[in-house]
Order: sequence, then structure tokens, then C-alpha cells
Amino acid sequence: MVDVFSGRPLLTRDGHAVDPEEVLQNKIVGLYFSAGWCSPCRDFTPVLCDFYSELLEGARPPAPFEIVFVSSDRSPEEMAEYMHDMHGDWLALPFHDPYKHDLKKKYNITAIPKLVIVKQTGEVITDKGRKQIKERGLSCFRNWLEGADVFQNFSN
Repeated sequence: MVDVFSGRPLLTRDGHAVDPEEVLQNKIVGLYFSAGWCSPCRDFTPVLCDFYSELLEGARPPAPFEIVFVSSDRSPEEMAEYMHDMHGDWLALPFHDPYKHDLKKKYNITAIPKLVIVKQTGEVITDKGRKQIKERGLSCFRNWLEGADVFQNFSN
């Protein structure tokens, strides 16, 4: 995953730039393609927030998981508002980064919301992250972990 974002700063929810090599290393990554204007996105985002919080705050040690938001918002202001109002404390590709178009093409994103779960290499574990979270909750993470080549003593 580090390779996928190499040389591209990611943003925290409060707008600070972070190095993807530091924050994504040895983690399963959920690429969250979404937008604030999208009603199904606004319905799923709180579910994803709860899932993320339980994995990172409710587990000791925290699960090796991170989300990178790839915005389809209409402006940087819309993106910032959506992140501030609804998102968990996860990362985002900057609004003006044209790489979001490459990511949409690479992961065959034709509709939003879409949560693609990927390994460190960028290889897809599942492109049905949203469906799996809605149907199975936290238990789907163990399946992702088994397919991810990430080794950590994780229990939920």
C-alpha cells in the first residue's frame, strides 16, 4: 500500500499532511470512495466510523487497519465539510490530487460509496468492504487479515 501512495502526502481529518510510508505500513487499507452529496454515502459513513473506531480504539493492540478517503465531492470545501462532519479520524487523498482518477480506474470504481480493502501491495482483498461490514460487522476484519499478509496478534 505504501507503494500505491508513495511520494503523495495524505491528509488527516484536521488537514495535516502525513507520510503514507509511516501511517500505512503493515496495515490493511480500506480505500473509501465517497462524497458528501451522495445519500448512500452519508448513510454508510457513520457505520464505517463505528467499525473503524471499534477496530482502532476498542481493540488492544489496535487493529492494523487504516482508511484512505478518495473524494468525489464537488469542491475542496465540500470535501472538508464532509470529513469534518461525518468521517472518523482516518486519512484522505488531497482533493486536487489527480491521482484519484487513477485510483478509480485501477480499482474499477463505477459508483459510490465503494470500500475496497487492499493489501500492502495494493492488491485487492475484497471490493465488497461496504457490504461485508453491513452484513458481518467486525468479524469481516479477521477474513481480511487472513488474506492480507499482515501479521499481528489481533483479537476482537
